[in-house]
Amino acid sequence: MKLNLKSTTNVINLNNFDAEDIGDVLLKIERSFDINFADTDLKGVKTFGALCDLVVNKIKQHHADSCTTQQAFYKLRNAINAKNPVDRSELKPQTKLCELFPRDNRIEVVADIEAEMGFHMNLLQPKQWIIWAFGSLLLASIVLTYFFAIAGYISGGIAIVGLILAGKFGKELKVKTLGDLSEKIAREHHLKCRRDASTVNRTEVNQKVKELFADYLHVEPSVLTKQAKFA
Repeated sequence: MKLNLKSTTNVINLNNFDAEDIGDVLLKIERSFDINFADTDLKGVKTFGALCDLVVNKIKQHHADSCTTQQAFYKLRNAINAKNPVDRSELKPQTKLCELFPRDNRIEVVADIEAEMGFHMNLLQPKQWIIWAFGSLLLASIVLTYFFAIAGYISGGIAIVGLILAGKFGKELKVKTLGDLSEKIAREHHLKCRRDASTVNRTEVNQKVKELFADYLHVEPSVLTKQAKFA
């Protein structure tokens, strides 16, 4: 399930993205909208606009005009209240997550809310310097293996274990506010955020697909035009 992005005249150059990264985004789209791409589906996709059309056509839920991000906010607010009752007037889109999720027990609090909501929010991460440190060690271990195999394998193992533990016990927030988190889960778990899972707002789908690509590939949504080419 791979697509390569290709640039043409007057279209942003997207052909530098790795096919594996594109495949990862496609998996996120499948999970968010509860659809599956067959290899035959993707063979006919030549533009980003065509991919969005394919996603819309694969969605079987009935159309409803309600805003999914708003419903995600209400679902998140209810989950927070279920675990730690808070005056609803204090839970606003601009409410800072660092105030809702104290650092001391942040991992446990987030896990409880995820259990209440029924999906993983992918909200926490380790400090960036920790990722860089173990990532650099892993790269160094690969080089070291060519000269001192045992030392390379040991350092590589340490780096991998370190990255796994860092990911498991990281406490840094990926987004800052309750509104940001609502937008995040609305694009990553679109149908699960809907009040009625048998409905979907089809007018939102193209934008959510664009946001998934932009977020994962770290590009501005504006560059993901309908004319952007897949090759």
